[in-house]
Amino acid sequence: MSENETAAAKALVQAQFGANAAKYATSAVHAKGASLQRLVDLVRPRPTWAALDVATGAGHTALAFAPHVARVIASDLTPEMLVEAEKLAAARGLTNLTTAAADAEALPFADGSFDLVTCRIAPHHFPDIALFVSEVARVLKPGATFALVDNVAPDGETTPGFTKTELRDAGLAYNALEKIRDPSHGRALTTAEWREIVSDSGLAIAHVEHCPKAMDFTGWCKTMNVPAATVPKLEAMLDEASPALQAFLQASRDGETRGFVLAELILIARKAG
Repeated sequence: MSENETAAAKALVQAQFGANAAKYATSAVHAKGASLQRLVDLVRPRPTWAALDVATGAGHTALAFAPHVARVIASDLTPEMLVEAEKLAAARGLTNLTTAAADAEALPFADGSFDLVTCRIAPHHFPDIALFVSEVARVLKPGATFALVDNVAPDGETTPGFTKTELRDAGLAYNALEKIRDPSHGRALTTAEWREIVSDSGLAIAHVEHCPKAMDFTGWCKTMNVPAATVPKLEAMLDEASPALQAFLQASRDGETRGFVLAELILIARKAG
């Protein structure tokens, strides 16, 4: 991706999420998803830790960790999201949470600043995920923890029983579905790609698991203000999905109610100490 294309992609993210920031503050998927508490349980944060949450959105992950650490910075590229995070922190009486404007691919923090860096349901918007992970590794202290949650595309780990070609095509179709719903969507990686990128950054992977996330189709569309004329196209893409994509999404329909299931990757890695 060229420099101009990267800048355009980031501007689109800011526009999309700035316009919908308040919805993310109340989104059950983001505020109360099963992966959030699971992430806290797996990390086992300590009261002396300094933490950073990258692409915090409305701040839900930073808010979940704040009671367990000394301080946490909720960072995001979109100013409107930081306003929502500040509102939620104030409402909960959390005084150890601060916000910071930050590009995930150029974090404005010194080397070795944090005991914990988290990022949840965001990297599929980043133009250069490998650069993001290298930045995470840079700002972690020796022995510190990187805790990731993100939607993943189908591969042999999430959707066994299909050929590599079938899974590749299903992954392309899944990302196309997400892109039509949200033009700022970049690409959801596969679990295998995440393993490779994190390992290449020098971080040691300590834990990997997948958490199913049930989605209501109507709510999924409303969160990003999908135009009414676009909704039938998304419905058709679900109805006409390949067997591999059907197995991955587990799409269902009960009258006018549609649903499907996304796979969230939970990955814990540590920097050598």
